[in-house]
Amino acid sequence: MTLQWVPATGRPDLLAGPVTRAVADLEGVEVAEIDPELADTAAFCERYGVSLDESANCVVVAAKRGGETRYAACMVLATMRVDVNGVVRRHLDARKTSFAPMADAVERTGMEYGGITPLGLPEEWPVLVDTRVAEHPRVVIGSGVRRSKLAVPGATLAGLKKAEVLSLAG
Repeated sequence: MTLQWVPATGRPDLLAGPVTRAVADLEGVEVAEIDPELADTAAFCERYGVSLDESANCVVVAAKRGGETRYAACMVLATMRVDVNGVVRRHLDARKTSFAPMADAVERTGMEYGGITPLGLPEEWPVLVDTRVAEHPRVVIGSGVRRSKLAVPGATLAGLKKAEVLSLAG
């Protein structure tokens, strides 16, 4: 099956509410409708012929220190693992860092699990973008819902207001 990419601003029905607002200010963001049962990265890539190194995942982390919990998003290529307990924990100056529980991530982002994207996250959340994502000409990421994917230039992700580019692999 072939993906039909169209400008994301023209298909708000394929985006979560916060994502619709975020893409209004960005250029070069496209959206394609997919089978929601195939939203998970490996199944999506296999079915739609997108390579894992063209696909990027958004991982929501909870960073704790002194009784306070802060959230952040990490963008890495699908071929990589985020060093949550090393690089991310130190960068966020946290005592403990872990993947945010699914229900927590969904509630706080206003997006569906399996579709969470850095576009439209709460303003106070840092978006940690791995250098390989930032340098990529175009990555496929979530759209806030499971029934579509976005294609976004890496430079657009690196240029988000709260983005910080660093090497996120351990």
